Amino acid sequence: MSDFRTVQELKALDRELAVPFRGIFILRRKTTKTARNGNPFLSLELGDSSGSFTTNCFGDSPLYKELETAQEGSITRIAGTTEYYNDRFSPRLSAGEIIDTEQAAEEGVLGQLIEVPPESEAELWQHLQDAVAAILHPQLRETVERVIHETEVALRVSPAAISMHHAYCHGLLEHTVHMLRAARALLPLYPEVDADLALAGIALHDIGKLEEYEGEFAARSSRIGILQGHVVIGFRIARKAALQCGLNEDLTERLEHIILSHQGEKEWGAAAMAATPEAVFVSMVDNLDAKMGMVQRVLRNSPEGEAFSEFLPGLQTRVLLTPPEK
Repeated sequence: MSDFRTVQELKALDRELAVPFRGIFILRRKTTKTARNGNPFLSLELGDSSGSFTTNCFGDSPLYKELETAQEGSITRIAGTTEYYNDRFSPRLSAGEIIDTEQAAEEGVLGQLIEVPPESEAELWQHLQDAVAAILHPQLRETVERVIHETEVALRVSPAAISMHHAYCHGLLEHTVHMLRAARALLPLYPEVDADLALAGIALHDIGKLEEYEGEFAARSSRIGILQGHVVIGFRIARKAALQCGLNEDLTERLEHIILSHQGEKEWGAAAMAATPEAVFVSMVDNLDAKMGMVQRVLRNSPEGEAFSEFLPGLQTRVLLTPPEK
């Protein structure tokens, strides 16, 4: 049995005790900041399949030089002591080093580093195909099928975000499938919404994220992701496929509009406000699943016995973890 603790195991320890530990985690995020005294320090997010935590590494720490040049997505073997700051798990690190995948495998922890959804990739992929097959308009269905076929390798594994929601391997696939399931359940209530357009828009709404993000173990913004963003990238991908499949001008424009407006608000990244029944519908379903995805993830990863989760920036609150008493 490995003597390396997982994130969930560390968070389950008594908060009142300072417990020494060893762990192997993915360096998900690293930011260099400046303290009030003018000295630099590193703000780190480390995690595995059971969750993540943030902590600081100051310039006078022997670990600072090791991590200063480390790339996000690196595997880190660390030692430290459990500690909480402002009610958040933020351990004090004492030592650490960057290791490769072979060393992580030798330590017996490689399989627990990568977070994945509860459902298998194969199940999610089949549900995606079933939903696309339900699009009755031939050119609209062909447009979606062309994009999915051309992006299948990346679409099967990519995260849906860097940190906010479904930010793990297969996360984009899970998010898209959950949206499609929700849409198919809700569409009978809203006959004003064209089902074919709504399903096609959901299938392609975040397709630009396949180019917006890069990185094997931790997602980070790519060059084109920074310069254009997934909304514009997705618009281009959908438009190219629509033209290749002979989709008429009106449906092409409506499909593009769903992608351009699905973020809901311009301050959230939307290029336009949703102005068709389908675009309004897709943006609301997207918002619903993004937020419920945060809830589902924190319920999965929180230690047993905790009443509330840590503060979730995406929800601007802590989540009650205990089920209703019935």
